[in-house]
Amino acid sequence: MLMSIPGQTMGVSVFTDPLLEATKLTRLELSTTYLIGTLISSLLLPFGGSILDRFGARIVAMGASLTLGLTLISFMYIGATSQAVARLAQGLSPTWAAAAVLTVSFALLRFSGQGMLTMSSRTMMTKWFHRHRGLVSGVNGVFVSFGFASAPWALQALINFTDWRSAYFYMAVTVGAGMTLVAWIFYRDNPEKCGLRMDGDPALPILGGTGATDMLADDWAATRHEALRSRAFWAVTASLAIQSMVFTGITFHIVDLGREAGIASESAVELFLPIAAVSTLVGLLSGWAADRVEVRSLVLVFLAAQALGYAGAAHLGEPALAVLMVVGCGAANGLFGTIASVAIPNLFGRKHLGAIASAQMSCMVAGSAVGPALLAVAKIFSGSYRQGLLLCCGLSLAAVALTLRTVPHRPPQRQSS
Repeated sequence: MLMSIPGQTMGVSVFTDPLLEATKLTRLELSTTYLIGTLISSLLLPFGGSILDRFGARIVAMGASLTLGLTLISFMYIGATSQAVARLAQGLSPTWAAAAVLTVSFALLRFSGQGMLTMSSRTMMTKWFHRHRGLVSGVNGVFVSFGFASAPWALQALINFTDWRSAYFYMAVTVGAGMTLVAWIFYRDNPEKCGLRMDGDPALPILGGTGATDMLADDWAATRHEALRSRAFWAVTASLAIQSMVFTGITFHIVDLGREAGIASESAVELFLPIAAVSTLVGLLSGWAADRVEVRSLVLVFLAAQALGYAGAAHLGEPALAVLMVVGCGAANGLFGTIASVAIPNLFGRKHLGAIASAQMSCMVAGSAVGPALLAVAKIFSGSYRQGLLLCCGLSLAAVALTLRTVPHRPPQRQSS
């Protein structure tokens, strides 16, 4: 999941200005290519979820890592590629050529990194645990939350130490070669294929003494069609999609958002460090809580943290209110990973986990596509990011009512075989 960072918004945001310079696009044009590319990725993810259920996490993670590595290599030559496309497609302006190349590149980047590599890793983890699913998600969240939140600072330091093209090259080698090898050695789709049971429970022989493992109680399952007809699915997915949308927009425009608030670019990027600290702590605590409280309680706290964080981001120039952004966004990021990991298997089982999770991931990716463009449009029409952020704050509060009405106190009763 950490290796998916180059395909996440925090991995793209620090390269925004170099990409603008290389392609000669405006900030809105770049945001639009990011929007379209990410939407294309979101439309492909349900198909990717079916592939995940069929071939397993190991094969899918290896393919996603290789694709992500090759895509990062292509970003090193984005300017030259755009110029070549403009020459080959006679009559196509350099602007349209650059936009077309970036759209395809962003689609591949988001599908392989934010989509398939993240989804295959997360679903594999939840298939290996049941009673301790929340705790494991929380421990995972310690590393992922800190890694994601500190990534802009670390990548900016790498760019300053070398240059932006070299930074892309180092990431490509690390992910394309390193992560592919890690997936080949360590990834296994579920414990049953290894003759084991979830949570490390001892195997129970089936009647007849074959030595095979019995059917797990967690293997009851809703199909993707049944999950998509559930209001609970859409309430949880809406809360995750809002966070994906807004925090993606904040991350994508963090340098310009800081500039508007009178904060230097490096200082604006450094805000992600305290956000990382908060998200790490909350991620661990929420993982512990997920084994003890209902999904609905976690989602309600998640939405409240979102509202606080977005309100703080809207007033980033005021130090007292800027603390709200750090606390709110940090807490929301910490809860995000836990909810994304435990909600679907807890509510709908794990047999069709890839298919159901891919539908949810598709909505989250689509939300992340809209975020940068939404804030860019708010800046153009109002002269500030503030109105757009306050509107998003209202969305989180509205989702509270939806969650209270539709997410059950407890998941459906599991049936053991």
